[in-house]
Amino acid sequence: MFFLTDRLEFPPLESANAEGLVAVGGDLSPERLILAYQNGIFPWFNDDSLIMWWSPDPRMVLFPHKIKISKSMRKILKNKTFRLTRNNCFATVLEKCSSIKRVGQDGTWITDKMKKAYMDLYEKGFAKSYEVWQGDVLVGGLYGVDLGHVFCGESMFSTVSNASKFAFIRLAQELEQRKYTLIDCQLYTEHLKSLGAEEITRRDFLKMLEREN
Repeated sequence: MFFLTDRLEFPPLESANAEGLVAVGGDLSPERLILAYQNGIFPWFNDDSLIMWWSPDPRMVLFPHKIKISKSMRKILKNKTFRLTRNNCFATVLEKCSSIKRVGQDGTWITDKMKKAYMDLYEKGFAKSYEVWQGDVLVGGLYGVDLGHVFCGESMFSTVSNASKFAFIRLAQELEQRKYTLIDCQLYTEHLKSLGAEEITRRDFLKMLEREN
């Protein structure tokens, strides 16, 4: 197992184990986080453990032009059920993502350390949020890290049906217009698959990251 030090580096991804664990330790400084995302690595750990850095193979991604929009969602998009804002209340979205109850999960991986780290990235212009409103009430949203050609999705939340799906679809539509290569969804879920996401090899994912780096 590779243990990170104060030196700003990660080991070759070929050294990752079968689950995609690349290294442990280090810190969550903006510089290390950006280096990680630029190299296809993301942090994911519990509050009582060392920082764990991952690069799974295969990787779940969405090519923006492949977003799947159901008939019911097309209706929601058309009738203005929701209102969208961007980077309007990043801290609130982050907090909601960390506190929302999720089926099959006990607790959250979005620890206080992670919140501070992504707030630091937000203040430096790398982390972005999409907020979904129903009237004046925040009912859904998502946040992630924007590399300029790839958006690395981190988490979503929803307090009413379809709110987070609305945010994700709008994100994909806007990134398609801006010629982004893909949205990194990290790990497979049926929900993401239903929206058009698919698995690709780590090698192919890294090639797409390198196009602009």
